[in-house]
Amino acid sequence: MESMASRAQIPVVDLGDWHADPYDDGARRHLPGHDHAHDDSPHDGSARRRLAHHVDQALQSTGFLLVTGHGIDPGLPGRLRAAARDFFRLPSDVKNAYAQCADRRGWTARDRVVTGRSEGTETPPDLLEVWSCAADPATPCHWPDEVPALRPLVAEYTDRMRGLADTVLEVMATALDRPVDFFTRHTTDPNWDFTVNWYPAADETGPAAPGQFRIGPHTDFGLVTLLDRQTGRGGLQVHDDEHGWQDAPYEPGAITLNIGDLMARWSGDRWRSGRHRVLPPPVDAPREELTSLVYFHACAPGTSIASLPAPVGRTPYPAVRAGDYLQEKMRAILADGGA
Repeated sequence: MESMASRAQIPVVDLGDWHADPYDDGARRHLPGHDHAHDDSPHDGSARRRLAHHVDQALQSTGFLLVTGHGIDPGLPGRLRAAARDFFRLPSDVKNAYAQCADRRGWTARDRVVTGRSEGTETPPDLLEVWSCAADPATPCHWPDEVPALRPLVAEYTDRMRGLADTVLEVMATALDRPVDFFTRHTTDPNWDFTVNWYPAADETGPAAPGQFRIGPHTDFGLVTLLDRQTGRGGLQVHDDEHGWQDAPYEPGAITLNIGDLMARWSGDRWRSGRHRVLPPPVDAPREELTSLVYFHACAPGTSIASLPAPVGRTPYPAVRAGDYLQEKMRAILADGGA
């Protein structure tokens, strides 16, 4: 059961229309052997354009979407959560052998992350533990021998999320009337990160301190974030300029997507970087623990991100190098200032 706050208005986007309408008009006209006399085919790109317009409107409003029709094996998130829980339930001295090394690869203990710092807000440390890995290097320092299923499940899941993220970027490029590979030409070697966020129950953490959250208020840093979440009273909230903080809607099987800071800059603030937080463990549900699977998609580190000009873009940000921008953001949120 969600908390008593009102639900945010986040639209549902079914990618089935994108997959069912495989060619846009321009692409079909250049296919070998294409018969121009049959351009009234049901696969004429119109479904893709309608979907892209819907995505554009939603991202201008809240920066969030619920994505269905993504084709992800519905059993995969559950199998990955089960393996991750086996790891998080290990004694701390065992988990410490897998503590993160450079660039947040491995286990991050509680009290190590202060996410609110990324937007200049000082809060107590976040009430979560994290297992993280990334594209470069491709693995953490080492994977837990005690949970051998974790590594192949993470590999399978991140491979599926990378494909889904690129599909969404194609939709977004179409929404801007750009070539379908406008973004994905920069993600053939993406700088992705993946985290399993474990939010222990109040029975384990004790009561939250004033201003303390499972994850403090922030925006994400990259292009797009794909979140497979569990519903709960101490769950995800999104910020709306008109109504403030509201519970994010939940739909079983849907992936929650939000825009990150790099994409907001790239679009010249046409699309919003969705501000969000995860509520503290609820005292009225003291046994509630949740596990989120979070895939962060970004472009190759050397990519120069320059804002799209008007009338598409609205704010002309100076160009930034993607890898440098992300590293600076990540250093800000570690409780010890990073390394």
